[in-house]
Amino acid sequence: MSYVSALIPVRLDAASGRVRLAARFSYDAGDPYAVQAEFFDGLSVLACWHFDRQMLAEGLHRPVGEGDVTFGPRKGAGVDELRVDLRSRSGEQQGKAVLFVEACTLMAFLEQTYAVIGVGEECLDIDKHLDELRAR
Repeated sequence: MSYVSALIPVRLDAASGRVRLAARFSYDAGDPYAVQAEFFDGLSVLACWHFDRQMLAEGLHRPVGEGDVTFGPRKGAGVDELRVDLRSRSGEQQGKAVLFVEACTLMAFLEQTYAVIGVGEECLDIDKHLDELRAR
């Protein structure tokens, strides 16, 4: 199997408190360095982000990232979490979101991705990607 996906509960830190959302984390061997996350409120997709898989894993243990995406470990109410800070700029508008993901659930998903392509075994076929671009 070259693709894995998991529906993972997340909490959005909002002014009114924490709002429960769902996120579909997916990994495709065709893009071995990236994890895609789609965030849902019911049936509506609120946002879609692509994260570096290694940075996501490292964020479970120490703060990582800069700019638009940062990750860091956090002790929640009796549970370890990953804090995800997202910043978005679209024209003059700026947005920011702080999300919390249960660490053990995210780690279980990452373990599935390592079964597809192990850590350090990632590679991109640049010639293949260039051929695909030229064919367009």
